[in-house]
Amino acid sequence: MATFRWTFWKVVLAFVLLAGAVATVLRFSEGLGATTNLSDAFPWGLWIGFDVMCGVMLAAGGFTLTATVYIFNLKKFKPIVRPTVLTAFLGYLLVVIALLFDLGRGYRIWHPLVMWNPRSVMFEVAWCVTLYTMVLALEFAPIIFERLRLEKLLRIQRAISIPLVIAGVMLSTLHQSSLGSLYLIVPGKLHPFWYTPLLPLLFFVSAICVGLAMTIFESSMSARHFGKQLEMPLLIRLGRALLVGLIVYSVLRFQDVFDRGALKLITRGGWESGLFLLEIAMGLVAPIVLLIFPKVRESSGGLYISSVLVVLGFVTNRMNVAITGMEASAGVHYFPKWTELAVTASIIGAGFGIFAAAVKYLPIFVAEEAHPASAERREPELAVLSHARL
Repeated sequence: MATFRWTFWKVVLAFVLLAGAVATVLRFSEGLGATTNLSDAFPWGLWIGFDVMCGVMLAAGGFTLTATVYIFNLKKFKPIVRPTVLTAFLGYLLVVIALLFDLGRGYRIWHPLVMWNPRSVMFEVAWCVTLYTMVLALEFAPIIFERLRLEKLLRIQRAISIPLVIAGVMLSTLHQSSLGSLYLIVPGKLHPFWYTPLLPLLFFVSAICVGLAMTIFESSMSARHFGKQLEMPLLIRLGRALLVGLIVYSVLRFQDVFDRGALKLITRGGWESGLFLLEIAMGLVAPIVLLIFPKVRESSGGLYISSVLVVLGFVTNRMNVAITGMEASAGVHYFPKWTELAVTASIIGAGFGIFAAAVKYLPIFVAEEAHPASAERREPELAVLSHARL
């Protein structure tokens, strides 16, 4: 058996998890008021803005890639599906855990499932997140079945894989956009930089972009730390798709702020203007400029940097919608307490730790499935060799 060795990052992870455990005890023993900077005037903070809204977005690669492979029949992307589904499954589980912290009475999280309010957007989000988490669990199940050699269950799951994928795409499409719909009811409270009737559409398109970026990011991190990597031709194709998605989002975003007259508010300066420019520069302008150049788009380093910029830029956008854009109307300046930061950091750390363990002990990157592109490239070479031998 391999011996456990402490490294710098393992020490950091242990410290983060310990801080999160202490914060958890304080949260459930002393309540929200004592452990957060939330109030009646500003009831949603870091745990909703980042843990939920950003967490759901960062897990969007699941429905994007499964639809690409199984519905649109682009089998060349199949090696990406397993790590992407794993990330999505972990993301949604951690979103549910974050909700337990933010709810005043977390043990009532099941109430929307039996106490229906169909007119509420949050009711639809609650149901879709619950059902999609179940779908992701079923999509992830074959990896466990293979590891345990449960052939009968594996055959059953494969027989229902297409209906599962279709259900997952429908559910994820609904709640990815509905997260934006939550803020349509506050036109007088959300800053004009971020309030728009297009919020549901912008949330959906941004989720697709971040899903592609996260797949590239995961591949790069897996190559660095686990020696597992997808083939460059697949990553290059993802980079091209990401560039198209960013351009589509940019057109929608700039056309919207221009038509509403919100663009001129930049000249006023202030906290909101600075963060608006930051999200645009980091999430759109910089990665688009990088990905336009073939040398950058076809290099692992260029794709990695571009994916990181996209993720950080759209995370900034979601935080602006959830927090920055609401501060002026609430008359407060919110900054999370250390306990809020500790809980969020521990949730992120747990996600990285579980992903690392899954890659190590489960067939996430399957060797025999990971090289379809290279096999295609070698077919002409093999034909030439065979002809030469004849």
